[in-house]
Amino acid sequence: KHPLEIPPPSEKDWLKEDEEDFFLQDPDRKRDALPQPFRMINKLVMLVFENAMEIIERQERHREAQKLKIQPTKCFPTAEFQVTGRANCLAVSGQYVFAGLSTGLAAFKVSDCEEVCAWDAVKMEICAIHTSDLGNECHILLAVDEMGLVWLFCFHKESFLLIKTLNEMEDVSKRSTCVEVVLSSGGDYTGVLLQGSTKSWLEIYQLPKDSWLKEMEKNPGAAAGLACREMRSSWSSVAAIFLLQESPVSANKADAKMSSPVLLLKVKPPKTITGTLFKSPLDALKKVDDGSMLGLGYNHLIKESQWKKQEAIFRSTYRECLEDEGEKESQEEIPRHATLHFLLPSRILPVAPEMKVQQDVPVGISVHWAGSHNLCLYLLKHPLKEKVDSDPKPDVVWPCAAPIACSAVSSCSRYLALACEDATITIWDKHLGYPLCVTAILEQHRLIRSIHFL
Repeated sequence: KHPLEIPPPSEKDWLKEDEEDFFLQDPDRKRDALPQPFRMINKLVMLVFENAMEIIERQERHREAQKLKIQPTKCFPTAEFQVTGRANCLAVSGQYVFAGLSTGLAAFKVSDCEEVCAWDAVKMEICAIHTSDLGNECHILLAVDEMGLVWLFCFHKESFLLIKTLNEMEDVSKRSTCVEVVLSSGGDYTGVLLQGSTKSWLEIYQLPKDSWLKEMEKNPGAAAGLACREMRSSWSSVAAIFLLQESPVSANKADAKMSSPVLLLKVKPPKTITGTLFKSPLDALKKVDDGSMLGLGYNHLIKESQWKKQEAIFRSTYRECLEDEGEKESQEEIPRHATLHFLLPSRILPVAPEMKVQQDVPVGISVHWAGSHNLCLYLLKHPLKEKVDSDPKPDVVWPCAAPIACSAVSSCSRYLALACEDATITIWDKHLGYPLCVTAILEQHRLIRSIHFL
């Protein structure tokens, strides 16, 4: 037999260019060279890991930046009110907190959170409360129940005195529902937006708070006689914060008579402008009072046929746009909602010289109805020589380029903000009587739903 020899190398054993320095590699990395498809899977896993690390680092940087900012103060409850039933609303006036409950009203002291009085004569659920401090331990309360009735109370010396139900009717079919209540800052006036089956209107009342204070001083026993004590056993409560406890005092309606509020205005929504009934310009001019103000557009000389021709021309010109938007012909509905603000004396609402004006008492109101271009201003009081109109006309009319969406009055009552449906905001200085600025939001399909002063 022949001796053993080393076999000659074959082409399969030749080293590749990328493997010539294989002896310099780390032994721990000899498994890095994976075959397909494991190399692709490895790359995807590493990519996910790197992206995750970038997100973690970004969140850590954001967290560190937030720590450097001023953190808002966290407030924790220091006390809790214990009520019977469910609490729906709260209002603060002076040193008392008034709660609207599922069974009536309750008053608490701010100092010790103890219940001092409760009213549950009719067992109605109170949904909204508006209150104002009159001084001399007297407060005005306007409460709206689940049926839409407005209850007017006077809270005096820890007792509820029911004065009147503003929209109560003997005939239930003719009863109107309260949509919104606005109480002036000093408690001199209140406005109630009522809604019937087919129409809506706004009623403005003057509250005789001075007479109430005098009646309280002359007959303090009547107020004391309104409170009768009774104990109510506790039952389960749904509220999370408001716990259940026995209510020591319940004040109910008594025979004591108080002065009723006075109805000053009954403002109806604007009518739809239709074709003229005047035969000549002279007939239209006879309907204009003095020509010193802009009206609501009722006294015009445009005939019904002209309105129809104008509508036909508009629809034929912009037919494609109307078809793209899918606009359908619909009859104009009567506005059902109005926004009300009480106005202090200013130049935008002139008052007769013979009328006495107090700087902290409202002299007028501003009203705009849903879908209306006009802001209507009404005086609350007129000279005695003038007759009271059942359908009062606005004393001042501010027309806007687009329907008014919302409005706001500053806390100092000097500035008025109007936001229209075309996303235009106008700030008016009521004392000087001219606009301060006009701002428009240029982004499309923007609608301003509420506006507030800070």
